[in-house]
Amino acid sequence: MAVNPDEDTEFNDALRKHGILPPREPTPPSPSPPPSPTFDDLLNDFTPSDLQQLSEDARDDETERAIAAYRLQRLAEDRKADKRARFGRVYPIGRDDYTREVTEASKISEEDDEEQTGTGVVCFLYKDGIPRSDRAFQHIRLLAERYPRTKFVSIVGDKCIPNLPDSRVPMIIVYKKGEIRNQVVAWGADQERRIEELEAILLVTGALHMPERPRPEQRRINDESDDEDDDDDDPSSRMRSKATSTNGKLQWNIRGGTKSKDNDSDSDFDFDL
Repeated sequence: MAVNPDEDTEFNDALRKHGILPPREPTPPSPSPPPSPTFDDLLNDFTPSDLQQLSEDARDDETERAIAAYRLQRLAEDRKADKRARFGRVYPIGRDDYTREVTEASKISEEDDEEQTGTGVVCFLYKDGIPRSDRAFQHIRLLAERYPRTKFVSIVGDKCIPNLPDSRVPMIIVYKKGEIRNQVVAWGADQERRIEELEAILLVTGALHMPERPRPEQRRINDESDDEDDDDDDPSSRMRSKATSTNGKLQWNIRGGTKSKDNDSDSDFDFDL
């Protein structure tokens, strides 16, 4: 009779006792149940107006005071967030606006920023009719709504850089404190890109601020945008270095021609192409 050593039987136990079968592997412990949500976790999904109603309907004074105190804390946080949320959309600019709206704007810090870290400015160079550019523009608009502390601007690629080849579009240039922090060329040319990949690059470069506490209404917007993006096919979510690194070719000077990297010109329009 064939013996199945994996069966949990008295016969197999006797064989193990006499060393005929090896000991059974111990049963892995059951995973611990998830922790119960805290009081703040439960209230975090409600808007201040909802909290007001909950406070009025509380069964006892202690719960009413706790909800009221949490609501006041949320209102203070929301006022602070509103003060910081200076943007929230994509601003179209022209070439003559570039220095003021991009370079100089990135030097301006928030009022309560004691370290004077400047403002993240994301400049999106695009061309209508190019599928990867159109798709990236959709992602840029969503990110501008999601991160209103960051300034997003857009400009037609060859209006910013004369004779910019379509193969280099779209371009994404990140500024902070008057300096270029990162430059992405031909985003999506190698493969279809997801908004999470672009978001990760902008977070790493310091252009975006992680929200301290997304508001309930903002979470709903984010969930809806994520659902829409999930409907698109995505062959891979890996970021390739060639799409995130700066191109090693000669820099292009918008004021005319190419220039050597040894030239220390402080032109606002010196990009790596």
